[in-house]
Amino acid sequence: MDVLELIYEVIDELNLDLGPSEQLKKDENSVIFGPESTLDSMGLVNLITLIEQRIEEKTGNFIAIADERAMSMQESPFKTVKTLKEYIEVLLNEYNA
Repeated sequence: MDVLELIYEVIDELNLDLGPSEQLKKDENSVIFGPESTLDSMGLVNLITLIEQRIEEKTGNFIAIADERAMSMQESPFKTVKTLKEYIEVLLNEYNA
């Protein structure tokens, strides 16, 4: 599964409901969480929920992205599209191991 493509699909879906200034760019360096993000807290929750649903649709397995581990990491996996992609890949690899 191409995790980056999955994230971009979800970004496209989210952007349909957002105004032009709120839309998230499909770029690995786009900030998802933090002061530079265009998403508010609900937008972040929606992004994570949609990604979890897509992963479950594609794999048949539910993987929790916003778990205790993610929240306790020194650098948030939700900072950018790239850090989110890398974190999801780790979770998928662990699940499939």
